[in-house]
Amino acid sequence: MAKAAKKATTKQAKAPAKAAAKAAPKTAAKAAPKAAAKAAPKAAAKAAPKAAAKKAAPAKKAPAKKAAAPKAAAKKAGAKRSGGTANAAFMAPLTPSEQLSKVIGARPLPRTEVVKKVWEHIKKNNLQDKANRRMINSDEALKPIFGKAQISMFELAKVLNGHLK
Repeated sequence: MAKAAKKATTKQAKAPAKAAAKAAPKTAAKAAPKAAAKAAPKAAAKAAPKAAAKKAAPAKKAPAKKAAAPKAAAKKAGAKRSGGTANAAFMAPLTPSEQLSKVIGARPLPRTEVVKKVWEHIKKNNLQDKANRRMINSDEALKPIFGKAQISMFELAKVLNGHLK
């Protein structure tokens, strides 16, 4: 009997739910403005302290933004410069020494091109150390430039600097 009573109560509970679902579109249209009217004062009460806090925060940040504005302008100017044109001193052609000209050629080149050409020579002749790829082994052409049998790749620019005018 208990099972029959449960079934009856669940059917009764489902019946009002079905009726409410059918009537929901009609009553929802009426209920929506009422719910919004009730929620509006609550939302306004919550938003008022937040709005006051937001208004107070920009007042404190305003001087910081003014100080940051010149930095932003400086960054923009730097971005324009790095976009296409390099620093003239950085790209100035340098004349290689006799020893270095045997590896890269005798004509004057910018420092960046000199390093590229030396790396081409290193890769072409397989001069990087097998165990430690950071080390460069010298061959007959590089031995007078390096001054020793092996250098670190981080020393390369410093060593090349002594052979450029």
